[in-house]
Amino acid sequence: MQYGAHLPLIDFDGRGWPVDSLVSFTDAARRLGYGWLTVNDHLIFQRPWLDGIVALSSVIGVSGELRLATTVALPVVRGPAALAKAASAVHILSGGRLVLGVGPGSSERDYDLAGVAFEERWARFDESVRALRGHLGAVDLDGVPVLPPQSDGIPIWVASWGSEAGLRRVARLGDGWLASAYNADPAQVAAGRAVLGAALARDGRTLDGFPCALATMWTYVTDDDRVRQERLQALAAMVNRPVERLAQQVLVGSVEHCASIVRAYADAGVDRLFVWPLADVEAQLERFMREVVPAVQRQ
Repeated sequence: MQYGAHLPLIDFDGRGWPVDSLVSFTDAARRLGYGWLTVNDHLIFQRPWLDGIVALSSVIGVSGELRLATTVALPVVRGPAALAKAASAVHILSGGRLVLGVGPGSSERDYDLAGVAFEERWARFDESVRALRGHLGAVDLDGVPVLPPQSDGIPIWVASWGSEAGLRRVARLGDGWLASAYNADPAQVAAGRAVLGAALARDGRTLDGFPCALATMWTYVTDDDRVRQERLQALAAMVNRPVERLAQQVLVGSVEHCASIVRAYADAGVDRLFVWPLADVEAQLERFMREVVPAVQRQ
């Protein structure tokens, strides 16, 4: 299992983003042994949300050898050409460390702001990913330079909560699957990988070497049951999911509880897990890596 840290893009407590806070978080992730740094994408949310691609670009210089990923970016909302341009810049400036995770998005308000009909998102998403690949592979358009050449390419991972249609889309369009921790429990991920394997086989491909990453893994390691309940209830209200379901899917609770959930996802076939601390972000990065990961490995 590879572990990544999600930049703290959401202002949960009204403190905003102090200068150098993202730099400090990135440096902590690197020092603690994380392998990835991730961001995702909303134009509008229930809480203030820092732009993911801009945030990621701001910490390239201190990210060391961390792989960088969007989990996910929205090509329909942003436009495939604009997203390709931004992703290309991050990839070049990082020395080729970007994985571009993409999805249609689940927020109708994002589409309203972009002036795109929400009910058209699925058809437009397929079209946008194909256009995105075309833009990333094209150095010029009608002889006019558009993007610098991407000699090693940018992998594109496609997000799905685990529906059969979504996983067929992953197989058809993607170089990897991005699952969502608060939308797919370990049993659903395992079942989804079976569907994905069958879809890949129809194109002569296999699950071997096909990444299965788990994003939106909200994290708060605590032995205090009152704090655990408060965090889960606040999260449930924010993402509109039942507390009971979230408690078995995200990493909010004791070291042993969190380790058991990580093991369950690993057994289901997840090979990359990206934690997103809900508060005390650097301390939580440390608790997860110093306490939870060893507990996972002991079993």
